[in-house]
Amino acid sequence: MKALKTLNPYFWKHRNLLVWGFLFIIASNFFNIYKVQFVGKSVDVITEGNRLGFNSVVLKYAAIIVGSSLLTGFFTFMMRQTIIVSSRRIEYELKNKIYSHYQDMSLTDYKKTTIGDLMNRLSEDVVAVRMYLGPGVMYVVNLLILLLITGVYMLRTDVSMTLWSLLPLPLLSYVIYKVSSIINRKSRIKQKSQSEISTFVTDSFSGIRVIKFFARELFIVKNYNSKVTDYQDKSLDLAKTEAYFFTIILFMIGLLNVVILYIGGQKYIDGQLSVGKIADFFLYVNILIWPFSMVGWVTSVNQRAEASMQRINEFMDMKSEIVNLNTDIYPIYGDIEFRNVSYVYPNTGIRALDNLSFTLKAGESLAVMGKTGSGKTTVALLLCRLIDPTEGEILLDGKNLKDHNLDLYRSHIGYIPQESYLFSDTIENNIGFAMDRPLVSEVIKFAKMADVDKNIVEFKDQYKTTVGERGVMLSGGQKQRICIARALIRKPQILIFDDSLSALDTETEENILHNISEELQQRSVILITHRESTASRADKILTLKTPENTQSA
Repeated sequence: MKALKTLNPYFWKHRNLLVWGFLFIIASNFFNIYKVQFVGKSVDVITEGNRLGFNSVVLKYAAIIVGSSLLTGFFTFMMRQTIIVSSRRIEYELKNKIYSHYQDMSLTDYKKTTIGDLMNRLSEDVVAVRMYLGPGVMYVVNLLILLLITGVYMLRTDVSMTLWSLLPLPLLSYVIYKVSSIINRKSRIKQKSQSEISTFVTDSFSGIRVIKFFARELFIVKNYNSKVTDYQDKSLDLAKTEAYFFTIILFMIGLLNVVILYIGGQKYIDGQLSVGKIADFFLYVNILIWPFSMVGWVTSVNQRAEASMQRINEFMDMKSEIVNLNTDIYPIYGDIEFRNVSYVYPNTGIRALDNLSFTLKAGESLAVMGKTGSGKTTVALLLCRLIDPTEGEILLDGKNLKDHNLDLYRSHIGYIPQESYLFSDTIENNIGFAMDRPLVSEVIKFAKMADVDKNIVEFKDQYKTTVGERGVMLSGGQKQRICIARALIRKPQILIFDDSLSALDTETEENILHNISEELQQRSVILITHRESTASRADKILTLKTPENTQSA
């Protein structure tokens, strides 16, 4: 269980809650067992003094039983309010830590994994770990304390009956462990099937236009029904196995009761035990049966938590190659120089750039042209420092980009990606995303610059219109223009258009470039484009050739 050792600092951090939780476990179990002896005594009093009728002794024992039950319930509640609450707090902290790590990951790291895998680590894996932190710890400690207290009372009553009563319980734990392992395995199969349904449905909704274009609705429904049927079969298989779980417990309870009845009956006939003592054993065993059955379940839970924590640790141990070592605050002017820059993508081995050099003074504009695969987008990624050069260096204001305050530098960049991405939010919030609490007037101003205001005002809710997932409610051109407005509202010192005018007609492109002409003169601009008309507006033109040739300006 090496992977789970990384959780020890969390245990120490929440030690106060856990210590109180263990004390509440002791108190809960003590009063739960303490009342049992008075049940037996009451039975003996009633049995021996039945001719005298109801008396004050039975009432006293009844009051002790009721009081102990209330105290047991109270301390059980407090036990869960400490141990389970601490596990929820650790889950909260662990999720925040993992999510923060997501923000630190580089673009290269994201290409090595899938969104589904990232989501599973943040959801299912953390939940599995939380089960170890809460119920896993609570049930084990509860059983140990309960076994110790109950064992003392049982041994004081009768040693041989204690041994016969406790002997089958470890076997029960082992059987439950095997059944729980099967349940966990089938649960994972069921979850995988459910994930496949979710992925299929997400793809169907995202690609609904394509489905309708090709009239493939019946094909999609047929595939969906197939996946749902598979999920149903796996769910029923799991439910059948879970039914065995409770059947085994009930069988073992009945078997132990028969053992106690037989052995206790023999001792009663021989005059060694009273009816009340036999009743005590029935209660002791029935109190122990459920905690013992949980041992197998907890073992299975801990194994799953170990596997999940190992996956989380592997992810948390990933260190991004993009590291910010500077926290200084200073002005950014926008002088850019690529000095013998080469870049090879680590996941494919493709050399996107080879020995590229160029300079761009602050306030100048540069058009980057070239065939598909010549490395145009790579230039943009390098400028944003989403990736670092394999060879050579990039200078900003005469200083190596790696030595700059990365957060400060990126706050001076306006980037319009090649693939327009919008959040499932309102148009207003998408445009204002780059700023903290932008004014509505600013949002409208830059929407007009991006020549998209005329479309927005025609919508029923105008700027409050929700764009849907990835902006599915909008056309490609509308999405691109909203992305342009989002970049402009930041008033960046460096503005990068990554072929972001390709979905626009020539007239709309001209309108946008005319609207932002004054903005372009005040900052360094990178225009990645295929259109010569767009490139002609730039002060310089950089033509990139295919990777086997050297890039040239």
